[in-house]
Amino acid sequence: MATESPTKRMKLDGPLIGTHSGHFHADEALAVSMLRQLPTYANSNLVRTRDPSILSQCHTVVDVGAEYDVSKNRFDHHQREFGTFFPGHNTKLSSAGLVYMHFGKDIIQQVTGLPAGPDLDILFEKLYTDFVEAFDANDNGVNVVSPSDLEAAGLAKKFEDRGFSIASVVNRYNYTPGAKSSAEQSKEQQQDEEDERFLKASAFVGEQFILELTDRATAWLPARKAVAEAYNARLKYDPQARILVLPDGMPWADHLYNLEKESPLPDGVAPQVLYVLFPESTEPGSKWRIRAVSKENGGFQNRKDLPDAWKGVRDEELDKVSGIPGCVFVHAAGFIGGNKTFDGALAMAQKALEL
Repeated sequence: MATESPTKRMKLDGPLIGTHSGHFHADEALAVSMLRQLPTYANSNLVRTRDPSILSQCHTVVDVGAEYDVSKNRFDHHQREFGTFFPGHNTKLSSAGLVYMHFGKDIIQQVTGLPAGPDLDILFEKLYTDFVEAFDANDNGVNVVSPSDLEAAGLAKKFEDRGFSIASVVNRYNYTPGAKSSAEQSKEQQQDEEDERFLKASAFVGEQFILELTDRATAWLPARKAVAEAYNARLKYDPQARILVLPDGMPWADHLYNLEKESPLPDGVAPQVLYVLFPESTEPGSKWRIRAVSKENGGFQNRKDLPDAWKGVRDEELDKVSGIPGCVFVHAAGFIGGNKTFDGALAMAQKALEL
């Protein structure tokens, strides 16, 4: 249990997981939580120590020990000679990436029931790219964009986002406002309290990992086929194929960008889709949405905004401004709008292409 001392924990049966004591980070918090998704470690206890004699008795050790050896279940990345990367990526791995690289497919199968095959491989890569790699980069001091490149480009932050990341949330668990001072506690009590805070942090990042994995498996992965079918049918709605019509709301952006990169481009067809249409729900008579495609995945700048004259306008007033009946709204930022019918949403997209 988390409240037991390392010495007591060493007497318990089962495959013991070890990591370092002291200030903790997001990477080992995620590494421990991922391991515990597997049957082997489901009931494992955790010891947090830097004592080599205790770590040597652990079944699996992450983020401490200066050793990376899969045969010994040792997954540290701090040794000078370490230089391991996830296949196809350029970010040096942390303990999170090491555990994911070696156990990730088993974890995905355990959580989702997905069988071995191409879909598992795709999901394994996707989850690393969209979730785990950021843990590796953060722990190894790698920025999304080099500060020197930003300075050379004359760019500056518009706001401070240091407290907004998962890593910053984990860091907050290192501190307990109102806790007793070290002078009022024994070393064992201090360690127990620290361990308890680590377990809370690990549970937090573990929950985020499972949410990401479950969403990708149940929504993102099945959407690949539907988006591909819609992509191949887009000439039905625009002679230059700039409008994509989906049968329902789904995670479409990743798949669209990939299709645009990978698919041959027929003569007369535009290289990029500008608007995506989808119903608000699967209920009969559902309203429809029109979404401008972002220039880059996750960005706020669109390839083509909805027309300026429509922005921030609603209902009958929007009908008059656009000349299209059944309008519901267009967001003031011009990235999304709505209409009461599919035909109305399609008319909005077709007219927006020409404005």
